[in-house]
Amino acid sequence: MAVCARLCGVGPARGCRRRQQRRGPAETAAADSEPDTDPEEELIEAGAATLTGIGVGVGAVSAGPAPPPRCSLLELPPELLVEIFASLPGTDLPSLAQVCTKFRRILHTDTIWRRRCREEYGVCENLRKLEITGVSCRDVYAKRINPRVKSGRFMKILPDYEHMEYRDVYTCLLHRYRHILGLWQPDIGPYGGLLNVVVDGLFIIGWMYLPPHDPHVDDPMRFKPLFRIHLMEKKSATVECMYGHRGPHNGHVQIVKKDEFSTKCNQTDHHRMSGGRQEEFRTWLREEWGRTLEDIFHEHMQELILMKFIYTSQYDNCLTYRRIYLPPNHPDDLIKPGLFKGTYGSHGLEIVMLSFHGKHARGTKITGDPNIPAGQQTVEIDLTHRIQLPDVENLRNFNELSRIVLEVREQVRQEQQQQEGGPEDARVRQNPHESPVQHSAEPPTEKGQEGDGEAAAAEAEQPAQSGQGQPFVLPVGVSSRNEDYPRTCRTCFYGTGLIAGHGFTSPERTPGVFILFDEDRFGFIWLELKSFSLYSRVQATFQNADAPSPQAFEEMLKNIQSLTS
Repeated sequence: MAVCARLCGVGPARGCRRRQQRRGPAETAAADSEPDTDPEEELIEAGAATLTGIGVGVGAVSAGPAPPPRCSLLELPPELLVEIFASLPGTDLPSLAQVCTKFRRILHTDTIWRRRCREEYGVCENLRKLEITGVSCRDVYAKRINPRVKSGRFMKILPDYEHMEYRDVYTCLLHRYRHILGLWQPDIGPYGGLLNVVVDGLFIIGWMYLPPHDPHVDDPMRFKPLFRIHLMEKKSATVECMYGHRGPHNGHVQIVKKDEFSTKCNQTDHHRMSGGRQEEFRTWLREEWGRTLEDIFHEHMQELILMKFIYTSQYDNCLTYRRIYLPPNHPDDLIKPGLFKGTYGSHGLEIVMLSFHGKHARGTKITGDPNIPAGQQTVEIDLTHRIQLPDVENLRNFNELSRIVLEVREQVRQEQQQQEGGPEDARVRQNPHESPVQHSAEPPTEKGQEGDGEAAAAEAEQPAQSGQGQPFVLPVGVSSRNEDYPRTCRTCFYGTGLIAGHGFTSPERTPGVFILFDEDRFGFIWLELKSFSLYSRVQATFQNADAPSPQAFEEMLKNIQSLTS
């Protein structure tokens, strides 16, 4: 019945037109319940599809538009397969090459791997057009190897990029060392550091970021290469140490574990200078501080500089790095979190990471000093206690500012004690981004106390929202490494700063004032030290530096702090 229905072009469930007219309702229902196909029909349809390609037998009536012919991926033209394969992740291509000989042959097309290098790692160079290997947006590496070497002699040690393929660049260089891309903190005792490993040209380079020379906090960051990885020969990656002044030399990179790797120099004699340690120290002092030994008259500062040179020189042959992430950004943050350069007295400029954690903000040291090492929280800001600064004349009086801050500290202590006493005694904390507690130079009177407090909050928020700010000047007696600080500020909050003796002995948190100047600058007044630190944002874009989750960022902060606690 099903076969007859197919030939009639009506459909198997409705049966033959001629027999359907002579059937009653019961027979029609029985016919409708028959299966749509049977083995005989499937055999006939398969044979018809094989013979005609359209699934219609001899003498049959057309049953509608023919289904499109099935096309195998193997039947596509090679140029279309190249375009398809080039859009796949590079990690899937080796598996694709195992499918058949045709796919494996097509995957040798260099266009596919060049696109993967560009889209996954940002490699834009053309191997066939490079005249000097290592040319990047930052520098000509020919000068870094040895400025005194002539170009002809230099070309002899360049990789043979004419016969190199992007497939080798991807598999042997980029993919192999992908786990070390991003931001890292070197383990150099209390000093720390900031290393940015990037794909630069056809190299993977580890750039050590250094703060500008003290006290120019608004100047751009400085950087120097510590190591580089590239292909000197086909399918063979070469690691070179860039430390010293005698050009790149043999080095080694080892991935110790997840989020940790180490570098080792195999030719430390390249780090030494002909003039001995004295010449090395003077060169280091000029590069690190931008000064000569004769320029530094402060005896204590001379001791700190010499101590840092001796300590860091011990790590010129082997270093371990631990991954760090940039803080996550939230819409309700006071300003955009990130990396800042800050002044720290005789220790010079240091790098601090500003992050927000609900009702508090924290400044974590990425670079440190013997007093407060890298990884420690140098400042902590209480975003629930805003401080309303007095007018400029009263602000010049250090005792007046100290009185305001100490009153806030006492209030914070009382609130903490009430919270520890139990939930029934805890006061309701306010949202730090809506209406924080105000503290001004003149306490409100008893009459209309609540209304005056709300008015003070509105007055404090109005300058910040309008962008005009309020006048600011440092109190008399407060020292600052940089006198060129902003003279207007948006808002101020109560905070605490971490101080300690040499060797991180007897650490304690002391009260201070956090001053927000603009989106890229803030300051902190250390009351006990009578000192002012100015911070300026690091204006640089970092790739592969975002935390996979807020929990991963918090865990990273705990790890780098535990290393120096």
